[in-house]
Amino acid sequence: MIAIIDYQMGNLRSVQKGFERVGHSAVITSDPGQLERADKIVLPGVGAFADAMEELGRRDLVTPIREAVAADKPFLGICLGLQLLFDVGYEDGQHEGLGILRGEVVRFDLPPEFKVPHMGWNQAQIRRATPVLKGIPEGTHFYFVHSFYVVPEDAEVVAVEVDYHHPFCAMVACGNLFATQFHPEKSQQDGLRILRNFAELT
Repeated sequence: MIAIIDYQMGNLRSVQKGFERVGHSAVITSDPGQLERADKIVLPGVGAFADAMEELGRRDLVTPIREAVAADKPFLGICLGLQLLFDVGYEDGQHEGLGILRGEVVRFDLPPEFKVPHMGWNQAQIRRATPVLKGIPEGTHFYFVHSFYVVPEDAEVVAVEVDYHHPFCAMVACGNLFATQFHPEKSQQDGLRILRNFAELT
């Protein structure tokens, strides 16, 4: 069973429909027990870092998320779901994240000709092969909507980079933990391929 975490911070149904389009069912849940029973977990998200952490705490979802990753259960973060994995975010102050990966989440500080949020299609540079990137060619374009990006302390976790005035981390991979800044569910066939690859991890 694939469990999509419901914490009122994302387009949950579009992620669920993405899995359905590649032949895999997924349940949307905020039940910690169901997360424990799930074979794979997805943490999507759109919105503010601090609000998201508060809502995860209110729903008693922080511990199940940390335990699932510690147990090497396949885990996929999407957009805000990537950012929350890190130590600290700097959106409207300084806020503690899940602390699963070392590093921080910072806002783009760019020349005026670069719009923030970074929105639309951008080309991926694959830095490290991972199972969820199977069949994804170098230079594939993915869809982004974000004003903040992650800065991992350990460069070894960076699987994909994208250039927007400067290179930034667009995907991490560590064991069975994968997370993307882009939206695979909005990235047409290549994005759906990532969802299929994740769903078919053994």
